[in-house]
Amino acid sequence: MKPQDLIDASGHEWLSLNEGKLSVDVLESPRQITIRTAIAGVRAEDLEITLSDDTLTIRGSRNHGCESRSDERLHVQECHWGAFSRTIILPCHVDGDSVDATLKRGILTITMNKDEMEKTVPVIEID
Repeated sequence: MKPQDLIDASGHEWLSLNEGKLSVDVLESPRQITIRTAIAGVRAEDLEITLSDDTLTIRGSRNHGCESRSDERLHVQECHWGAFSRTIILPCHVDGDSVDATLKRGILTITMNKDEMEKTVPVIEID
């Protein structure tokens, strides 16, 4: 595949050759935001998760640990090996001190408590 094959009709690149993109689930309950992603083969120490305002970024790297032999030809490569990242704009404000991330059996789950923000606006009567 050539780099020009990765550009859509509007001229936008839809896939980076250098970095993979994670697929995620974003769930919202009355008190929390939960993000889940399947990242099999990634260790916790290979992940970096950052929260800035209403944006969460997951970065990491996945290596297959196998050496390529000179007599092998690659016919199909659907798995991404190497660096990956995903930036998610959160649907609401969250408490930055409440972020918890767990990696279990290849599933990364990030939970964040919603920020308790005042929902009602007082109305002041002016004579």
